[in-house]
Parts: sequence; structure tokens; C-alpha cells
Amino acid sequence: MLLGSGGREDALAWRLSQSPSCGRLVAAPGNPGIARWAECVEVEPCDAAAVVSLAIKEQVELVVIGPEAPLTAGVADALRGAGIAVFGPSAAAAQIEGSKGFTKDLCARHGIPTAAYVRTAAAKDALAALDRFALPVVIKADGLAAGKGVTIAMTRAEAAAAIEAAGDSPLVIEEFLEGEEASLFALCDGEHTLALASAQDHKRVGEGDSGPNTGGMGAYSPAPVLTAELEERAMAEIVRPTARAMAAAGTPFNGVLYAGLMLTKDGPKLIEYNARFGDPECEAIMPRITGDFAEMLALVAAGRIEEVGAIELEEASTMTVIIAAQGYPGTPKTGGAIGQLDDAEADGAIVFHAGTREEGGKLVASGGRVLAVTAAGETLREARDAAYAAVAKIGFADGFHRTDIGWRELERSGQ
Repeated sequence: MLLGSGGREDALAWRLSQSPSCGRLVAAPGNPGIARWAECVEVEPCDAAAVVSLAIKEQVELVVIGPEAPLTAGVADALRGAGIAVFGPSAAAAQIEGSKGFTKDLCARHGIPTAAYVRTAAAKDALAALDRFALPVVIKADGLAAGKGVTIAMTRAEAAAAIEAAGDSPLVIEEFLEGEEASLFALCDGEHTLALASAQDHKRVGEGDSGPNTGGMGAYSPAPVLTAELEERAMAEIVRPTARAMAAAGTPFNGVLYAGLMLTKDGPKLIEYNARFGDPECEAIMPRITGDFAEMLALVAAGRIEEVGAIELEEASTMTVIIAAQGYPGTPKTGGAIGQLDDAEADGAIVFHAGTREEGGKLVASGGRVLAVTAAGETLREARDAAYAAVAKIGFADGFHRTDIGWRELERSGQ
């Protein structure tokens, strides 16, 4: 059973449904895209009792939790308490995403490289702490924010405005790190880890990485900037020490550790952790994964990661382009008609559903990020061309997308 209803879950459902060991897949609640690969049941993923009841009724042998909210709500704990295997951390371990302050303190205690920081409980404390930092400075909400609770303030006035907007909510104020961002995904069975794949996300809403942060406007995998040497360094200095620290604290992490990294002149530093697959990185990574993905996750859930063996990925590059509803990331325009998805997929692209619903027999937009169009190619340029060719075939008058996903890497590689 898969919990969730976004583009990440559509990609997970697509990959899980192709696994030889997956005889049947149930999704709660799913979406019209996920319904292609799974039986969708209208159950709220954060309702632990309802999820457990459904899992028992459907004789589920493994639950894969997609979004962060059910994790921090303790749904994995409830399922494990009922004797059901889960890929996804306990509520205590999910604090690694649920509280940025928790993670920063963990890094400080265990010497894990990250930005200098101060935790504050209220606006007045945060304003006073600003003087300790050079500009630009990073202001983060100390809680779940769907990828949007971060402000990079270029001036003190911008920083003060971000702090005031947070009201009395706890914040983390951080040193601004210079470098390029990359994402590293690692499987963790409670103590041991295994690097899965890298990706690079595009958080800003506008071309050239301009405008406000979003949940992600596109991604590609792998991220060549995260070389094999840097990936191993990140595993050795950041991911493995984190897994050991979580286990030693009595809160072992089981699931996927998503390390958001800044590749600085001093090496990789942790920006933040997520306790689940990223979105839209997941949509870019899933087409590269070979083998029995469901069995892989079941072994991790059982604490038997050593049996997974070496992870083999397709050598192809993949790119995901998000089509969002007009108004996103502010107030998106919902209800817009969507068409021609079969045409978009005719040449091998995959259109994952991120925010859609059926209405009167037609497909319409139901959220900010609506579709995640993914394609593969021997090079990133080929993947890009295929993804944008598919985007051009989709009929969605109320949508928009960035036209420059992958621009840094394409410039760097001369593609």
C-alpha cells in the first residue's frame, strides 16, 4: 500500500507496480494518475487508525509512505504497532524533517558539516540574533513547510520582514552557504545506509532561478556536479554519521534519507534533511531505478539492507518539468481543463499527476503543481528535449512551466 496523492506518489506507484514482487498495489487516497497503477481508496493518509484498518482489510504486507505529514503524524508507528511492515520513519525519527532545529542540533553534537545557525523561539529573539550573521542570511521556519518555508534575505530589511511574517513561530537563522545545491538520496534500515541516486531540483518559480521558492519546478538525475568522490564524502561525513546518531539516540531512521547538500569550497555541507523522497526529484529518479524496487524497500523496512546488494541505475539522464497552475506558489487557479496527455506520452515520456482530479468525466487541475512531465535520454540535452517536446503537446491553458530546467548543467557541460 502506498500513502499519498501527489506526483511523487504517482512515480512511486508506477515503479512499484512494475516490481515482480508486487502482486497488488493499493493507494490511499491516490489520484487519477496513480489509478493507472493501483487501486485507489479514499482514506486520509494522516488518519493512523483508518490507514491501519485499511491495511488489515486489504492484507497489506508492506506500506510505503510518500509524504512527510503522515510520517510526522506517527502513521508509521501505528502500522508497526499493528505488525505491518513500513518503509518510512517513526514520528520521532521524522523530526529530522519536521524540525530543522532538531536536525541542526544533531549536526552540532556529532560534527556533521552544516551552516552556522541560531534557533529562536519568537520574533524578538530572531531579530536580536540577526546581528550575528553576515548578509545574505537564511531564515527558515522550524517545521514542515512543503519546501517553501525558507527565505534567503539579501538585506537586513528582508530578513526582518521574513521574521515578522513568521509571528511567534520558532525559526532557524542560518549562515548563507556559497556553492551549488544537489540532492542525495540514501536508503537507511535503522542503522546502515546505501546511496541510491542524486538529483538537482529547481526551487525558484521563475526562469534563471528567480522569484519565490516553490515545492520544486523541475529536476534532473543524476546531478553530475555531485561526483562519485563528493557523493562518497557526503555519505561518509554526513549521511552515515546521521544514521548512527539517530540509532544511538533510540530513534533509528528507516526509509529514505534525502540530504539537501551545498557543495562548498570546503566540501559538501548539509542544508537540510527530508524524511521521504523529494518531489519532483522522485519523478526524475524512478525511471533510472532497475530491479525489483518493491523488494528493495521491503528489505530496508525489515532491517536487512545488506541483502539489497549493489544498486544499479540506468545510465540515462532523466528530466522532470513541472507544469503548475497560474498563480502558484501563491493562490493557484484550480479547475482548469487538462488534455492530450496520451499525445505527450506517445514518444516515451511519462506524465505523472501531481495535482489533478476527475470532474464530470474530465481531468482538471486541483493544486499548485499539476503535472510532472518526465523523459529520459542518453544525455541531459536529449532528456531535456524529450521532456519539453512532451510538455508542448499537453493542453492546459491555465498552466505554466519554466523553460530552463537543467540550465546550469547544460551550460557547464556545453550541451
